Amino acid sequence: MKNKIRIGIMGFGRIGRNLFRLGYDNPLFDFVAISDLGEPEAMHYLLMRDSVYGEMAENVVFENNHLKVRHQNTRLLEGGKPGSIPWDAFDVDFVIDATGAYRHVADLQPHIDEGARRVIVAIPPLEPIDRIVIAGLNEDDIEAHDKLISVTSSTTQVLALMVKMLDEKFGVERAMMTSIHAYTSDQPLADAVRSDLRRSRSAAENIIPNDNHSPQIVEQLIPKFKGKLDGMALNVPVPDGSCVDLSTELRNMPSVEKLNKAIKEYADGSLKGIVGYTDDPIVSSDVVGTGETMIFDGKATMITQDKLLKTLCWYDSGWGFSKRILELVEAYSKLEVK
Repeated sequence: MKNKIRIGIMGFGRIGRNLFRLGYDNPLFDFVAISDLGEPEAMHYLLMRDSVYGEMAENVVFENNHLKVRHQNTRLLEGGKPGSIPWDAFDVDFVIDATGAYRHVADLQPHIDEGARRVIVAIPPLEPIDRIVIAGLNEDDIEAHDKLISVTSSTTQVLALMVKMLDEKFGVERAMMTSIHAYTSDQPLADAVRSDLRRSRSAAENIIPNDNHSPQIVEQLIPKFKGKLDGMALNVPVPDGSCVDLSTELRNMPSVEKLNKAIKEYADGSLKGIVGYTDDPIVSSDVVGTGETMIFDGKATMITQDKLLKTLCWYDSGWGFSKRILELVEAYSKLEVK
């Protein structure tokens, strides 16, 4: 590997822009090219002025279709489909596909065919790929020959971590998840015709039930839970800040105090920086911009008749998730120099 990690990004929406904001001043990262269907001027504008995260801390110069800030001199390209960008021309080590549109191997392989050494996709795949990685669960399993890698989704990561912690400490029998999720860019502001009738309704005016496949992804990663996890999502009228409401049956049901203490030990120990813990009475806006994958809400823990546990975990569905992607890029790069 070269001294710097050369990165290409396809898809410059919330995740793509967060990746740049988080990594532009890291001397290890060289963002060589960013591809999106939008106009380069609009890509620069939305990077500089974000309605959720505010303005960039530093001025990014837009010149000759390049973003220039510190050591970055990033080419902006129009194109949003794998295979449309010749990554070999940019000597790219990693392509991060943040489009959210491509979930099959045949759709992602063109990135490799065009010269990318590895592809990290920011959405769960719909079929087996080389590696699915969730930090805090299985990041130690990565191997140098992995080419197509998924980091699943922010909700899936939260669910996987909660199931892992609860099972290791108390034994999970079964669990039911509800993700209360901020609205997403593909939802309409006003009612509009869509094939998904519920998602055709205004994101700004409604709580909208939605399918969520996070339980099935976690079952793939932890096969002993096959058939024991399920869940759904509710998209709500906030721009960022989400939570996972998890109801769990445990083999050994603790007290509320013992349960909270166990999660706090993870947050202060083996999962520090990935799992956070708070006893403060926080709300969704309090977790916007937090770098952890999840923040466990100690005040929300409930147990009924010593049989059913309810927990609440908050997360920024874009910021901590993007941070985990860049950490994974570094982890794979270290494999190359061993």
